[in-house]
Order: sequence, then C-alpha cells, then structure tokens
Amino acid sequence: MSKLKRSRLLDPPSHLVKWTLLACLVAVLAGSASAFFLQSLDLATDWRLAHPWAIWLLPFAGFAVGLVYHLVGKPVDGGNNLIIDEIHDPKRVVPLRMAPLILGGTLVSHLFGASVGREGTAVQMGAALSDQLTGPFRLASQERRILLMAGMSAGFASVFGTPLAGAVFGLEVLAIGRMRYDALYPCVAASILADQVARAWGVQHAHHLIAEIVPIGVWSVVAMVLSGILFGWVGRLFSTSAHHLGALIKRHIRYAPLRPFLGGIVIAVAVCALGSQQYIGLGTADIAGSFDHPMRPWDFAGKFGFTVVSLASGFKGGEVTPLFYIGATIGNALAPLMHLPFAFMAGIGFVAVFAGAANTPIATTLMAMELFGVEMGPLAAIACVTAYLFSGHTGIYNAQRLAHGKRTLELHAAEPRLSDLAALPRHRPTRHGSQQHDHDRRCTRDDQ
Repeated sequence: MSKLKRSRLLDPPSHLVKWTLLACLVAVLAGSASAFFLQSLDLATDWRLAHPWAIWLLPFAGFAVGLVYHLVGKPVDGGNNLIIDEIHDPKRVVPLRMAPLILGGTLVSHLFGASVGREGTAVQMGAALSDQLTGPFRLASQERRILLMAGMSAGFASVFGTPLAGAVFGLEVLAIGRMRYDALYPCVAASILADQVARAWGVQHAHHLIAEIVPIGVWSVVAMVLSGILFGWVGRLFSTSAHHLGALIKRHIRYAPLRPFLGGIVIAVAVCALGSQQYIGLGTADIAGSFDHPMRPWDFAGKFGFTVVSLASGFKGGEVTPLFYIGATIGNALAPLMHLPFAFMAGIGFVAVFAGAANTPIATTLMAMELFGVEMGPLAAIACVTAYLFSGHTGIYNAQRLAHGKRTLELHAAEPRLSDLAALPRHRPTRHGSQQHDHDRRCTRDDQ
C-alpha cells in the first residue's frame, strides 16, 4: 500500500483524536469560565436587588469600565464581532485579556443595573480562552478558525444549558446562507462537554414549563407565520436601533469612558421616573412570569428601550437574554389575540425574536426543543424561520457575513459584513454567471 493511501486511511482517526482532545480542553476552559460567571452573576444580581439605591452608582461604574477598556482593552473592544472577524480572516491570536475584561465589565454592569445579557460574555470568554491553545498545538489558520468556532459554541452552550443549540450557533452565526461543516464535530463535542462541565460545577439552568403545546393545524401554522413576521420585525428594529444609537453616541462623544457614564445617568433617571427596576438587569423573573400569567402589553417596550441605551452607550454583556425577555413578553401579549396558551406563545417569542435578530433560525429551533420539549420543534421552526426571513439583512452582530441572501437567487461572492451592506452598490443577482463562478472559485480556494 502506498504511503499516500496509508496516510488517507489514517487521517480520519487522527483527525478525530486531535479534535476530541482539543474539544475536551475547550470544554473545560469555556464550561468552567461560564460556571464562575453565572455563579458570580447570581451574587451580583442578588446584591443589586437588595440595594436598589445602587442604580445611582451606575454612571460611575460605567465610567470605570469604559476607562479600563480605553486604557488596556482597545484590542478586544470589538467583542463578538472581533471573534467573528478572526474566524473569517485570521490575523492574530485573540488577546487573553478579553476574558477577564468582559467578565469584569459584565458583572459590574449587572451589579449596578444596566440592562444587558450574558451570552456575549460567555461566547467571548470561550473563544478567547480557546484561542490560547493555538500556539501550544501549532494550529494553522484553518484549524484556528475551527478552534474559535468551538469556543463560541462551548460558551453559548454552557451559559444557557443548550448543547445542541450552542453547537449549531457557532456554525450558523458566522454568515447568512452558509455553514461550516468542517467544524461540526469540534463544535458538537465542545458544546456537549462544556455543558456537562458547567453542570459539574453546580450550575442549574432555568427550563420553563409549557404545560400545553399546541398541535400542528391550519390555524396554529398560520399563527406562527403571522407572529413570526412580527418577531422578525422586532428583531430587526432592535438591531438597527442599537447600532444607529451606538454610532450616534460615538460620533458626538469622542471620549469613550463618558459614553457609559452618560448612558448610566439616563438609565438611573429613567428608573427613578418609572419608580421601578423591572427593566434593568437580566429580567429573568419577568421571563418566567411570561410563561405563567398575562403580562402588561408594553413590558417588551420597556426592556427594549433600556437594553438599547445600555448597549449603545457601551455597557458590557450581551443581547440575547434581553431578546428572550422582549420575545417572551410579546408572545405573552399575542396569546389572547391568537387564541393560543400564554406559555406556548411566550416560548415561541422567546426563541423567534432571537432568531430574527441573530439570523440563526436552526440554532433557535433546537433551543426551543431543548428548553421546552421536542414537541415544540415544528411550530417553533416555522416561527423562527419566518422571523429570520422578515428581519432582513440586519443583525445584532455587525461582523456577520452575507454569503447568500435570504432570497434564493441572491448570491454574494464577496461575502460583505452586515455593517458594510449599505455602502455596496445594488445589483441584480443571477443564479448563474460571474457571481456564481466567483463564489464557487472562492469556496474551492477556502476548502484547499
């Protein structure tokens, strides 16, 4: 047998052994980091709830976090967008400082009352810690891309307790219309193991009970399409609002630490004016309430506004848990109109708004099945895919690429970032021709 044939026979087992080892290391790093983060986040939230006056310290906390990032955190200030850019165009190992900076920044944000999430923190920690393995294992650029994707998947899975959704999230979030199946095994292995590592550290995830899951029927399908359209529009509005307000603040406030300082003042004054701290922090109590009883129809708007201001002004955290809140409360409000159960519609909104805002319909469908039961899958898929289609070519991650448009014939050989789409000349897409040839040639080159 020739050496070439022998090497090809041995390659799959060696690939499996190598990526199993790397996935285990990624899982230990990401799962342990998420466990520490979640347990610390619980302590920070409990302290804030016990000391409501702490909201008035939010401007100073924001200034402190902004100053730290201004002095030592500029190389990692891109957050999730930096990770996505490095996967598409590897240049240098993500600085290790990203992990402690985003961890500390998020905990401070929650400690004093900003309305931010937690997925961004877990994903950034998982990717940054995983990327430190690049040097010791002498990974090439293509392998480093896979390592970063596995780190993202592991972080997402371990922070939400959804290993299948986490695995697909790391594959799906990078580009609209294209998934990287060469990273499938590392992402799946890292996600499942990271979730187990976090649980081993004592992490317990909230899984909301939906007592009555609606069967598939004419009206239930129509209801999912109609509500999915609304969820997609809300996801799009959230993304564009956060990006536009953030750009406006950066344009008018040049000194970065002042942005969260002023944002903190706005949030603290708004909380005082409302006389309630309902819309700050994670909002997990209201998310749980959406599955149990009718909520006020305007609750989603309150969370929407506080979160957009928090993120746009520079507070650290994530967008996903606030999107869960917004989606669950909208679904709760739609339930009587759709003649469907509160808990069921809250669960659909929980995942569908996120699907539209992040352009990840497959991951969110799996999340619905993991959190609410496999029976939710078909109708959740209809709502998530519809939301994805109606959110347009926008998203909470500016670095996300557009490989294929959401319409069948729309091809983008250059794969622009979502943030660059407005500057591109409009063209009439074709199924065949130069665009398809360039796209195929680029894919062939990437595979090599």
